[in-house]
Amino acid sequence: MGIISMIVVGFIVGLLARAIMPGNQKLGFILTVILGIVGSVVAGYLGATLGFYQPGQGAGWVGSIVGAIIVLFIYGLVAKKN
Repeated sequence: MGIISMIVVGFIVGLLARAIMPGNQKLGFILTVILGIVGSVVAGYLGATLGFYQPGQGAGWVGSIVGAIIVLFIYGLVAKKN
């Protein structure tokens, strides 16, 4: 059940990040889920590094969305160059 919930949460976080980020992102379902999951991981590591979270503690919803926005921004920079 953990993997299914991670995919669902990743999808929701990815959709929210795409809705908040200005511009048109042409991502499909799979990339949106990956965006949300990677954003949550980035937020967890970044939050632990900055002292917001304890090591091993997951990021919350807001942190996950911010992490997904960061990943989406970086993806947009990389995709423009190609």
